[in-house]
Amino acid sequence: MTAQDSATAPRTIAVSGDDEPRPGGVSHPEGSGTGTLLAALGVAAFSLTFPATAWGLEGLGPWSVTTCRMVLAALVAGGALAALRVPLPHRRHWAGLLVVAAGVVVGFPLLTTLALQTSTTSHAAVVVGLLPLTTAAFSAVRTGVRPSRVFWAAALAGAAVVIAFAVQQSGGAPTTGDLYLFGALLVCAAGYTEGGRLAAHMPGWQVIGWALVGCLPLAVGGAALSLRYEPVHLGVHAVAGLLWLAVGSQFVGLLVWYRGMAAIGVARASQLQLAQPLLTLVWSVLLLNEDLSPAAPAAAVAVLVCIGVTQRARMPEKAATPEKTARKDARAGAIPEDRP
Repeated sequence: MTAQDSATAPRTIAVSGDDEPRPGGVSHPEGSGTGTLLAALGVAAFSLTFPATAWGLEGLGPWSVTTCRMVLAALVAGGALAALRVPLPHRRHWAGLLVVAAGVVVGFPLLTTLALQTSTTSHAAVVVGLLPLTTAAFSAVRTGVRPSRVFWAAALAGAAVVIAFAVQQSGGAPTTGDLYLFGALLVCAAGYTEGGRLAAHMPGWQVIGWALVGCLPLAVGGAALSLRYEPVHLGVHAVAGLLWLAVGSQFVGLLVWYRGMAAIGVARASQLQLAQPLLTLVWSVLLLNEDLSPAAPAAAVAVLVCIGVTQRARMPEKAATPEKTARKDARAGAIPEDRP
């Protein structure tokens, strides 16, 4: 038996109705502080996504940018999974991985790339400002966790600050890319929520890794077609943007993000994204030479205050009584744990 075989030897966990880990089940070693740090690193990686996409569009068409980043990221993820001889995920997780793939591997990258053909990065940041609230709402529906009123009040306040700031930066005029952006908001929130849930049962990098590998055939076919019919003028910016999208945003960023969500919860981790639009605007100034309003420091302080409140707000968890757990165990029995 190899070390990997030993690490993946079956154990048993009790099945809960909401598929959330319970005492004696799957848990991550990170504490709240480490989980918050990992989620924050994910946000930092995501904040470069829109500027990197704008760079990629300098040399490739929108479909080429989307499919090529998928191919590159899938190759990186597939190589890591193969090198570590990671077994296939349990069949009960395949539906969740499909949601992750549809939301954060295909849907969000494609819709935002199409939007950025007509929208500036600062305008697109409005979507990111709304994403924490949408993710928290999806999480509440999916897991049954109900954040406190203080949590929601701080989240709404932070989202309002971000939206007002981003709209002011973009002039507040609707663009033809708005429908793409709002569609991206919905599919990404669903993918984040499902990915955060799955990351409580398998390492976060495997969640996004399997989602990427599953999309590889589609990505290869799409890249072959798009590169044939869209213009290609690769330069330093286009190559750098594409590499960051594939490795930084699509794989490494999602890896640490899902790991962080598994440690501190989907709803709480999602509120860290309130800082993402402001970071994106900073990168837009540094990398794309966009103008930044003097209101940025005040908005940044306000958002950081809101984030601090959401991090301290009590997040009630669904508690299972011994009687309820016993009844569920009697009906479902025990199943092998599939986490390596």
